[in-house]
Amino acid sequence: MTQWYYVDPQHQRQGPVSVETIAQFYRSGALTRASLAWREGMSQWTPLGEVAGELGIADPVPTPAHPAPATPAASMAVETEAPVERPLTGRAVFTASEPTYTQYTPPHASPSEAMPARPASPAMDSGAPASSPYAAPRADVGGYAGTPVHEGHVVYAGFWKRVAASIIDAFAIGIPVGIVAAIVGGLLGFGSSFAGGLSGAADVLNPGETITSYLLTAIAYAWFHSTAGLTATPGKLAIGIKVVRTDGERISFLRGFARYWAYLLSGLLLAIGLIMAAFTARKQGLHDLICDTLVVDKWAFTSQPERQRDELGTVALVVLIIFGVLLVGAFILMAVGFAALASMGR
Repeated sequence: MTQWYYVDPQHQRQGPVSVETIAQFYRSGALTRASLAWREGMSQWTPLGEVAGELGIADPVPTPAHPAPATPAASMAVETEAPVERPLTGRAVFTASEPTYTQYTPPHASPSEAMPARPASPAMDSGAPASSPYAAPRADVGGYAGTPVHEGHVVYAGFWKRVAASIIDAFAIGIPVGIVAAIVGGLLGFGSSFAGGLSGAADVLNPGETITSYLLTAIAYAWFHSTAGLTATPGKLAIGIKVVRTDGERISFLRGFARYWAYLLSGLLLAIGLIMAAFTARKQGLHDLICDTLVVDKWAFTSQPERQRDELGTVALVVLIIFGVLLVGAFILMAVGFAALASMGR
């Protein structure tokens, strides 16, 4: 029996279910013709309206009680509006049953060439971008730009993807910010750990430089997360994930700034706030719950949700393996060092 998957009104992927279950949900109103469905053999998610014949949920065509006498013009209209059988290729196909698009008619087309127009949506009347994944392709640069599209399922970034992104950010943001903080601390009279280290008089803790470093890091994270076209730090960009509001909108600079401090709080609570991302329904850490944010695949909330990927990914896997090897190596060196000190003390 063919197994189907579908996207519910909360944009969550469900399944596998049987054809009869899909048909039952459709007739009860839980699913609509615009709801996405997929089965093995399809190249991407497809609206139910395009596979209605296969699922046996095609709406019956009402027959008028007293049909009007046929005229040449009426015959032409009937022939024009007759449904056309299309092969189920797995790609979205435009039909007259989709109410959100208008049919283009050439400026000088004759009446016999004109196709019946579909009702236009308010978004098109106002010139706003189409909010459907079946619209003409838009300039989604890397999946980070554009107005959020709420149709389609959403792939949330898992715990290990976020760990890999944080490791990259520790170098991509942490090292430059540390250098700038040392320079700024020296200019403001806080002293510089670099200069103190060279002179042999470095403090164990330099409060001024530490506060400056945290402020600059918060600003950097807020800028990356709130910038249109990015919505992600360098580590998240490399892994292919981004930070958005729970409705898919880009976060503001102030929200990104506050999210960094909430992130520190998640780590201070014995890292429980960070580990929460592995167990919550939408992979949210404590800082995400506080700031109303999500970490999702870079193609989530775009016109191409089918490009999202659940798997870890090559970049994340390589980063985690390298970090694991380095971590194990550090523990081995520490063990060897302690053993050497113990033997010297005998």
